[in-house]
Amino acid sequence: MPSSRPEGRRRIVVDSIHDDIELDNQEWRIVDTALFQRLRFIKQLGMGHLVYPNATHTRFAHSLGVFGIMRRILNTAKQIHLSELTDERVADLRLAALLHDIGHYPYSHLMEGVDNVQLVGGFVHDAARPAKQTHKSVTPYPSHVELGQIIVSNQQELVDAIGGEERAKRVADLFGRTKAADPQWSKLINSSFDMDRLDYLLRDSRAAGVPYGSIDLNYLLNSLRVSPNGRLGVDEKALLAAEQYLFARYFMHRTVYWHKTTYAFEEAARQLIRRIRDEKPSQYDLPADRAAVEERVKSPKLRTFTDAYLDGLIEKATGDEDEKIQTIAQSLLDRRPPKLLHEVCDLQEGGSAGAKATAFRVNCRHRLVGLAQDTRLPLWRFMYCQTLPLRFEKRGPAMTAEEARKMVPEEADELIKVFCGNESEPVSLVDIEHSIMSQCAGFAVRLCRLYVVDDGATGEGEYEKLREIVRKWETA
Repeated sequence: MPSSRPEGRRRIVVDSIHDDIELDNQEWRIVDTALFQRLRFIKQLGMGHLVYPNATHTRFAHSLGVFGIMRRILNTAKQIHLSELTDERVADLRLAALLHDIGHYPYSHLMEGVDNVQLVGGFVHDAARPAKQTHKSVTPYPSHVELGQIIVSNQQELVDAIGGEERAKRVADLFGRTKAADPQWSKLINSSFDMDRLDYLLRDSRAAGVPYGSIDLNYLLNSLRVSPNGRLGVDEKALLAAEQYLFARYFMHRTVYWHKTTYAFEEAARQLIRRIRDEKPSQYDLPADRAAVEERVKSPKLRTFTDAYLDGLIEKATGDEDEKIQTIAQSLLDRRPPKLLHEVCDLQEGGSAGAKATAFRVNCRHRLVGLAQDTRLPLWRFMYCQTLPLRFEKRGPAMTAEEARKMVPEEADELIKVFCGNESEPVSLVDIEHSIMSQCAGFAVRLCRLYVVDDGATGEGEYEKLREIVRKWETA
């Protein structure tokens, strides 16, 4: 019986999250490149598999999932025959969804945050030193989005598969959200309601075996509408599903992405990389700065820039003559996470640190030297770290209508939009009075933590004494 599929298209089964995904010949050529196949060897959740054993899913499957969601949304938009949604734009958006994570480092976001590491020596000894303690001679590593743009524009294998330099730049502009890209369409890749989050919340939740990332994906996608002016939103009947989606992101950060043990492993790995990068990068073939990273991703070395690269660096570091590097590396290899001594959860409107978080940071800065001396532990074994603020939405209830009008269009467009009643244009979710997000938006949560590296010799009783001492700082 002859196939009913259009000639030149093939289907791929990714997982149970999505239906079969159909790709055309050009998209298949991109997937078949060695650079896209590299994503098979980069875990989506970084070192999350050390806590959630089944969380070994990759950026490869996630990228295909995002492509599948983008395809469904574009089909919805095409049904109303938008004049700006040309065949060329549709093709570019599909490729941008497919390639949006092409620039990820080994273990996804882990290496990306190495310049934000606060090595304890500088943290306690120089009160005027900013939190971002990058070595003066080092330019910070670029983000994975920036690397993706570089890869798509400079790796000839991908440029050819995409269809030439001009189109490769258009695709890179879309997932990079540069000024050259249309903000209405590029926000499908990166905003509060983007395809990336819709896929990773479900995928990460299922792989970790927790319910907190569950969202009603089909209902949200089936409720999508596009206004005559090209603004994307959901029907008012899907308001609760949209709110659940925003809260799911918050819950997944608190339970999975910021899990105390996962975060401990990744912070230890970042500190290891930072120490090697600042002191002996050539000995480990580690990029010394931004320029070195860019050079690597433009070269054939990119193909081996995977989790295995970082695994090899950690294994090699277990034999380093530097006690700090050797001990941290050995703890990672032996799966001995740093011990959490204390944590402060800070929920504030705006994004600035609250009184409790500020007090904890000040206490750590001024008391860690004495704590190390009293317990005869090397100061370098202590790790102070804090997460970036996590917001529900950028605009909060305290923002006046006048202030909202002054928001740059790109920021305003990032908010989830809802079609209310018979209105032809959607409004921001935070403007709907009966939405709980109208009260929660604008708040941000962050965690401040103090860990100590486990050397394999210190007993649990000693760690409990440390916890008790640090807990008393709050009442001192």
